[in-house]
Amino acid sequence: MRLWKPSSKTKKNSNLFKFEKFISKRFNKNFNENFKKIHDWSVKNQGDFWSSVWDFSKVKGIKSNTKVKKSKKFYKNTFLPNSRLNFCENLLSKNTKEKAITFISENGYREIRNWNELNRNVKNISNNFKKLNIKPKDRIAAYMPNIPETVEAFLGTVAIGAIWSSCSPDFGINGVIERFSQIKPKILIVTNQYFYNGKKINILERIPKIIKKITSIKHVIISIYPGQPVLKKLPNYKNIKTHYWNNIIKKDVLKFKFPKFDFEHDLIILYSSGTTGKPKCICHKNGGVLVQHLKEHQLHCDIKENDNVFYFTTCGWMMWNWLISVLASKASIVLFDGFPMYKRDDLLIKIANKENITLFGVSAKYIDSLRKTKKNFKKVHKLEKLRTICSTGSPLSSDCFKFVYKNIKKNIHLASISGGTDIVSCFVLGNLYQPVHAGEIQSKGLGMDVRVFNEKGKSILNQKGELVCTNPFPSMPSKFWNDYKDTKFKKAYFNKYRNIWHHGDYAQITNNNGLIISGRSDTTLNPGGVRLGTAEIYSEVERFKEIKESLVVGQSWDNDVRIILFVILNSKYQLDNNLLKKLKLQIRKNASPRHVPRKIIQIHDIPRTKSGKIVELAVKNIIEGNEIKNKEALANPESLSQFKNIKELQY
Repeated sequence: MRLWKPSSKTKKNSNLFKFEKFISKRFNKNFNENFKKIHDWSVKNQGDFWSSVWDFSKVKGIKSNTKVKKSKKFYKNTFLPNSRLNFCENLLSKNTKEKAITFISENGYREIRNWNELNRNVKNISNNFKKLNIKPKDRIAAYMPNIPETVEAFLGTVAIGAIWSSCSPDFGINGVIERFSQIKPKILIVTNQYFYNGKKINILERIPKIIKKITSIKHVIISIYPGQPVLKKLPNYKNIKTHYWNNIIKKDVLKFKFPKFDFEHDLIILYSSGTTGKPKCICHKNGGVLVQHLKEHQLHCDIKENDNVFYFTTCGWMMWNWLISVLASKASIVLFDGFPMYKRDDLLIKIANKENITLFGVSAKYIDSLRKTKKNFKKVHKLEKLRTICSTGSPLSSDCFKFVYKNIKKNIHLASISGGTDIVSCFVLGNLYQPVHAGEIQSKGLGMDVRVFNEKGKSILNQKGELVCTNPFPSMPSKFWNDYKDTKFKKAYFNKYRNIWHHGDYAQITNNNGLIISGRSDTTLNPGGVRLGTAEIYSEVERFKEIKESLVVGQSWDNDVRIILFVILNSKYQLDNNLLKKLKLQIRKNASPRHVPRKIIQIHDIPRTKSGKIVELAVKNIIEGNEIKNKEALANPESLSQFKNIKELQY
């Protein structure tokens, strides 16, 4: 079902159209405003494509004449080898009194950094880091909420070639230690506290246990949550020097010149969710992240200079990095910290309206939560400046697509996007040349030869299979930290298909050349050898007014798999025989007769990662009697206890 189509004017005004003209002139091509033609060219001419992204987006740096250095190993292929740039310099290309960052807390506190202030603060931070003996490739770790100081600390770190890594404060002490202890940071930057759903949470009381376990930390820098009073006295930690944030950003007489680093230089370390073991430390590269993000922001999301971009995220999720590099397109960013529905369902939409947001980014779960309110937000918020809504984190259902157009804004580019921490970017996302169809991601990312394979490694269309990328790309991670001979790295991405990136999503390419992702491959439901994605069950179950949320797993049983559905009911409803029958009939009729749940069980909470993703695999392991290795990776680990020793699952 087609929900939206870009007008001729929208196409002609887009960055994608400008880029098409740019490459048409350079390579004597004619693409006729056809996204598939541009994509096919970008895949077949990778060197020319990525070199053109650099030139079109005016990257500051020294670009080499060599476009691709090929290797027989997929992940050893390198792009624009020997090119040099400074990531931070490219994000600070404006130096005016216009706003660069707007910060808004859940309680309404608002603060602005203009480009002048951001430039000055970042350069002073970098100079002071150097005074603390920080050198290129040293690690700086942050345990901070989504506030302007975190952005400044990140930029100040990468400006001098040090490697950034962050955890949001919703990670517990053990979660922080598990991650940061592996990379041995010299500096830990923290914020004294943060707020969530009206509750003030102290971070400083956790620091002694963290620094006791991570002995590489020599300095702790303490920032104050925006709008809150300064500390009367700095904490005193044994064998650690503590510093006030204000002393780190204080005006410095020294000037700062941005050093250039290799395109392949390590930039940031992100972490796998850790739900199946110790979190993997994923290393991402200086130039690769920049050109990939510039491509996605400008060519897919149509972000332009002076746009105002919002993404609801924490500093422990890759979308935070994606949001910050919007600055490289000379657009401003809006940071929100706190509970997205604090005191009102439409808090974020109200902010989008008031702040004249042009791109509004949220999770699929958030859109579904809005859908369940059954409110028409169009009547309250005009959202006149809003051109794009992005959704990620999990598959966006057809019902949620329809809800956006009916209840939020009619003339909007709704882009469901999907990729991951592994590539700190997207494999599939939107574009302004094609229409939006309900339940479908519009297109593959430019330069990314994304396909769907069957078990034999054959490319398939209109059938469900494994999402893969058959060609190398700049934002491939360079390595996992401390991974001898790349053993874990190769196992993670190249174990299933030889020398082809296997991403672990269960997907389908449609007749529209769009994609439908049905969940993670390792949680697909497989009774009798017939596979079905978990998202296909959720989209049916959560249409019921009685159901608030659901979780579905396949339980190994009698030499096969049986489907178990867990549901959270809305208040005033009961899981009676009538509802059980209706649920089973709906799944039989609209999903699959083989995937009708054998058991439907009421629960009170659903376990999720810090970024809000449902962890079906952890639940499957519990009901099958397996040990859960890393509960710290979950936002609500206590929720797992309700799945232990359920009598109904013993027969």
